[in-house]
Amino acid sequence: MRRLVALSSVVLCLSGCGTSTPDTVPPRATDAIAIKPQSSLIAVPLSADLSQLTATLEREVPRRLWAIDKPGQVCVASDKVKVLFVEVKTPTIKCHIVGQVTRGRLSLSGSGHNLVLSMPVHAVIHARDIAGVLKQETATADAQVQARIDLDVGPDWQPRGKVDLAYRWTAPPTVDFLGQKIDLSEPADAKLKGVIAQLERTLPGQLGKLQLREQAQQAWNAGFTSLLLNRAHPPVWMRVTPQELQYGGYDIANNRLTLRLGLRAVTETFVGPRPANPAITPLPPLSRLTTQPGNLSFFIPVIADYRELQPVLLKALHKRQVRPFRVPGVGPVWARFNSATIYGTTGGRIAVGLNLNASDEAGTIGKARATVWMTAIPVNQLNSRQVGFDQFEITGSTDRQDAKLVLKLANAPGLSRTIAYALTQNFEKDFDKLLGKVDRAIQSRQEGPFVIRADIERVETGTLKAAGQGVYLPVRATGRATITLAPK
Repeated sequence: MRRLVALSSVVLCLSGCGTSTPDTVPPRATDAIAIKPQSSLIAVPLSADLSQLTATLEREVPRRLWAIDKPGQVCVASDKVKVLFVEVKTPTIKCHIVGQVTRGRLSLSGSGHNLVLSMPVHAVIHARDIAGVLKQETATADAQVQARIDLDVGPDWQPRGKVDLAYRWTAPPTVDFLGQKIDLSEPADAKLKGVIAQLERTLPGQLGKLQLREQAQQAWNAGFTSLLLNRAHPPVWMRVTPQELQYGGYDIANNRLTLRLGLRAVTETFVGPRPANPAITPLPPLSRLTTQPGNLSFFIPVIADYRELQPVLLKALHKRQVRPFRVPGVGPVWARFNSATIYGTTGGRIAVGLNLNASDEAGTIGKARATVWMTAIPVNQLNSRQVGFDQFEITGSTDRQDAKLVLKLANAPGLSRTIAYALTQNFEKDFDKLLGKVDRAIQSRQEGPFVIRADIERVETGTLKAAGQGVYLPVRATGRATITLAPK
């Protein structure tokens, strides 16, 4: 692709009419190609297995929650009733309430931002020695305790949760006696509130055992790396330097809690040997995520090396010189091209020097041998790989006596059109081939326990730039990228 880009550029620089400044050899530029760093926000979904949290809470909360032993309780309060038109007051009926309350298996569920801990509660309650009349009445009851947790992660990377605990009786503990319902829920309520208070104290501390900070530290360290984009001709690397980690909430599915994190990083492109990995910096405080993570942005440098272009251009000229060129005011002119020199000059221009022999067929001007110099600015439209040149100038010839015929030949439209037709081409095929190599190179890369994956979704080409190092076509690639924990 480098060869085709520059070939198209160099040849088109010959098109158009120019002006002559005798004996002017363009100065060589020494500036390097500067590739602008890009900012990316790579998705880092960190997951935690909620089953471990559930197992920890199972150990913390006993199966037998409490026992009930309340003698002398009022089971049926005194009431006024009419018997044969006479209002009488019934006696207060007391009893001895005993029983126990146990819990079932804890479970964690939820979706989106809602983390819900559920604890089923079962009570067996007896009312004994009821007013000395009945020996015992038994009631069972079931309740559901739910803890709704609004989970958050602080700047110190410690998970913290705002716990909203509540319960409800799905089957209240009551017994029927002498046509009256005895409500046994009140003594159970007091104990149940104690269980809720215990969960409120225990749950936030258990969230810290999800080891989110440890995972974030590993993902942060894995981000400081260099990824190979193109192996050769030329080798191209993308260096990733993380700047911060951003938190954007969490999702719950299949008993796993997944944090949505975005790794903001700078991506730099290097041509040549593999650059050293950037130095790992300490994990910064967590910041808030404001946009959707997963965006990757970087430049692919398409560089045409001037040294590789010279023999290619000379080969094309040798093929054409078997036929004469028609020069206005002179007629047919035969040319033999001896050498071609190409380099970058000042002002973002390319310099082309052609050493040639020329003679007109009629012999009115004679023979000439000289080096003619031309400069032009490489141009292209945004998102187009079709290359042309602008501000074409002929700067002069190195031989004053032979310059006239050579300059006329250089300005001849027939020469410029022929060379342009022979060498100008759209390098779409080679461009797509390079993108395919880059896409495969960054699809999956493991760094320690984490895997970096990326896919190119969109490509935009910028405008050509000529420098001392070569002709550079900036190609900006954007896509999706994630850093995930590798499966064990």
